[in-house]
Amino acid sequence: MGKIIELDVREDLQKKIEPFQKIMNAIHPLEAGDTFILHAPFKPVPLFAVMKGKGFTYETVQLDKKYWKVTFVKRALADVEGIKDVDVQIT
Repeated sequence: MGKIIELDVREDLQKKIEPFQKIMNAIHPLEAGDTFILHAPFKPVPLFAVMKGKGFTYETVQLDKKYWKVTFVKRALADVEGIKDVDVQIT
C-alpha cells in the first residue's frame, strides 16, 4: 500500500482562500500507488481534469449537502487510459 495524504479545504474556501496551490503542493511528492484524499464543500469538477493530467484517477462521495470527499489515486500514466472515474452519492 502506498502513501496517503489527506487535505481538508473546506475552511480555506469558507474564508475565501483559494486552495489550488495547497492541493498542488500536497500531491507533488506522490508516486504511483499513493492516495490523496480531498475534503471539499462542493464537487471540485474543475480539479478533475488537472488531476487526471497528473496521472490520478478519482472517486467522489457526497457525504452531506456541502461535504464532498474525493479520493485520488496516482497511477502510472500508462495505466490511466481507459479507466473510468466513479461518483457515489450517499443519502
